[in-house]
Amino acid sequence: MRGRLTGIVLRNGIEIADPLDVTLEFLGGSSSYDAFESPASSFDEEDLRHANRGGARISAAQIFAILDRRNAIEAALRRIEPDASLAGRVPWDALVQLFDAFADIGGVGFSKITKALHRKRPALIPMLDSVVQRYLASVDGDRDVSGTFGERATALVRSYKRDLDPNVASLQEIQRELARRDHRLTEVRILDLLIWSVSV
Repeated sequence: MRGRLTGIVLRNGIEIADPLDVTLEFLGGSSSYDAFESPASSFDEEDLRHANRGGARISAAQIFAILDRRNAIEAALRRIEPDASLAGRVPWDALVQLFDAFADIGGVGFSKITKALHRKRPALIPMLDSVVQRYLASVDGDRDVSGTFGERATALVRSYKRDLDPNVASLQEIQRELARRDHRLTEVRILDLLIWSVSV
């Protein structure tokens, strides 16, 4: 019988006392989005269709426009190791390049691109949907939002890392317990679910 896991404390002061139970509740009976695997250096329509199954709502026209950038996206992906982790040494410049490959596509913002990219680098790229962005804005206050599309997206990832770093040991405990239940989630994805749990 497992002991009580260490709680997670977010920057807004909220403590999640039973993070494993909360994570399991959000996973429900299926985690097909998180089970999806695709070649680490490629980026194609299947990745975008899968992002839609995770709630991205990328239209057919947007899929076409994104795939028109495929060479640039794949070149940036090749600069980032498949096992790169937000809990480790982060290739910030390559991340800016990757996000900038999606710049200026109508209706395609941080939420859609990170839902498409999370499964390519699951330990590095959080899903920056509206819930997570709202949380980050609430704890960052007057955060500077200037810069290119890629720089602004990367600034959000840097902010996310400020929640991940002090909680990484607890997140890894949860990760091990989830693995015992056949759920393979990264620290980044677990934190995403926990932020959701206190934000919706």
